Amino acid sequence: MQKKSVDMLTSRTGGAYIPPAKLKLMQAEITDKSSAAYQRIAWEALKKSIHGYINKINTSNIGIITREILRENIVRGRGLLTRSIIQAQAASPTFTPVYAALTAVINAKFPNIGELLLKRLVIQFKRGFKRNDKPLCISSGTFIAHLVNQRVAHEILALELLTLLVETPTDDSVEVAIAFLKECGMKLAEVSRKGMEAIFEMLRHILHEGQLDKRVQYMIEVMFQIRKDGFKDHEAIPEELDLVEEEDQITHLITLDEAADSQDILNVFKFDDKYIENEEKYAELIKTILQTDDSSESGDEDDNGDSDGASSDENEETAEKSDVIVDSTETNLTALRRTIYLTIHSSLDFEECAHKLMKMQLKPGQEIELCHMFLDCCAEMRTYEKFFGLLAGRFCAINKMYITPFEQIFKDSYDTIHRLDMNKLRNVSKFFAHLLFTDSISWNVLSNIKLNEEDTTSSSRIFIKILFQELSEYMGLSKLNARVKDSTLQEAFDGLFPRDDPKKTRFAINFFTSIGLGGLTDDLREHLKSRPKPVPPPPVIPTEAESSSSSSSSSSSSSSSSSSSSSTSSDESEDERRKRRKRKSKKKSHKHRNTKQRKIESNHRVKDKKVSKKKKKHSK
Repeated sequence: MQKKSVDMLTSRTGGAYIPPAKLKLMQAEITDKSSAAYQRIAWEALKKSIHGYINKINTSNIGIITREILRENIVRGRGLLTRSIIQAQAASPTFTPVYAALTAVINAKFPNIGELLLKRLVIQFKRGFKRNDKPLCISSGTFIAHLVNQRVAHEILALELLTLLVETPTDDSVEVAIAFLKECGMKLAEVSRKGMEAIFEMLRHILHEGQLDKRVQYMIEVMFQIRKDGFKDHEAIPEELDLVEEEDQITHLITLDEAADSQDILNVFKFDDKYIENEEKYAELIKTILQTDDSSESGDEDDNGDSDGASSDENEETAEKSDVIVDSTETNLTALRRTIYLTIHSSLDFEECAHKLMKMQLKPGQEIELCHMFLDCCAEMRTYEKFFGLLAGRFCAINKMYITPFEQIFKDSYDTIHRLDMNKLRNVSKFFAHLLFTDSISWNVLSNIKLNEEDTTSSSRIFIKILFQELSEYMGLSKLNARVKDSTLQEAFDGLFPRDDPKKTRFAINFFTSIGLGGLTDDLREHLKSRPKPVPPPPVIPTEAESSSSSSSSSSSSSSSSSSSSSTSSDESEDERRKRRKRKSKKKSHKHRNTKQRKIESNHRVKDKKVSKKKKKHSK
């Protein structure tokens, strides 16, 4: 026994086969649970247990087996679990929907395990594609297709895989593509109709060329008939295997190029310094997961009227406990934002995207997150895309409750516009210009903008510039001017076209003129011209009476007043002298001009006389 345990500790694979009963005895003999020997034996037991459960699973017992698998530490043995599932699926492809359903349940609880399994499948498919290994491509492709049906894998991966197989068609690649389409065609037709149309158009082109084998051409024709029938014989998810709610599932967006690291090191035993602590943490975690599942199931039974009073009391207690739990890590919010992001980027037009997002059935208070995601996705684009403006406008038209969040986001975005780089700033301003032009949000949001030198920064002025230039392009300058002059919106435009301070008025006129929209400031210019100019106060000149009264006062005051009067009189005399000099210089210049004109006139007269004399001589 000691020799076998030594072999097990030193060998990579664990040595010769040891029955589970003997493993338990060996494990019981070791008192130190944190030792490497105990951990290695526990690792072997975990591997055999996972492998046994995977081999037992089928449609009827999937719920029981899933609970048993979750009771094992699958976080530590995630490499073993994914390897066992992939091997079992390759050995029995007919059970692929069952293994996909198991993966979906585990992925809802532990998303990193679902992502690891998906990465390994993609790597396996790429390996089979490079080696021209058709059976390997079909088995891994079928598994990926069912993960797409279960919403574990994103449909973009399926479309990318189909494009890879069809863009350079061979007999084997087209056969693999058709096998893949049969499994997930119904789901793709539901979530990405235009993508499916593009794939079938490529298949039609291949069929017309007629370069492939007759058997493959017949398979393509059969595929078109299956599509015409609506994939009625190839259901996406069987009813008994639809175990995870759509809002609870986490979808992984992995492309063919991103899947590079299969993390094979997770298949091998590794010593854990904190083994006991980690085992206790997993035990507590899985206890809460199984309890919540039990409470939800018992709640369903109560709704159906099949449970008794004691179970209903337990359900009430568990419901009260669950209400106390607060999601401080914002896991649900992150999952919601991920789902919205994937839905937006997987849609080919805004109408398809709006349809998908409306089916999500958001909880109260999550509308503003949806609006934020529209703006964030729009800002991340290299150039502005009308897709996001049309999408936001459609939501505002469908339900008015989305108008208030967009208006609040406009105010928040303007207040923090200095944090955005130039590209994001341009996209955000064009996004809101579209909402204003279509009247999706109220123009009263512009009351938050104060256009003057003190209340604006370079970023905010660029935002206003792009916003109004886009509005002018959408509406035309005349319609925009009419909107600015609308009497019902004067409060909204008071900050943009200020009239209370001439300095602010001139700043607004100069700003709009510099961006090519000076026509909007005609009223401001007239207001500035009609405004009465401020009259400077008249200078105070001391009179003779005041000087006499000041001289009758004390000697100190008289001396000061006399000095001040002398200074004022000297100032006045200097002013008078300057005025006289200016008058004299003007008179001199005027005289000089007159003398010049007289000289020119006299010269003309002399010339005229000479000309007349010459004419007389010629006449004689």
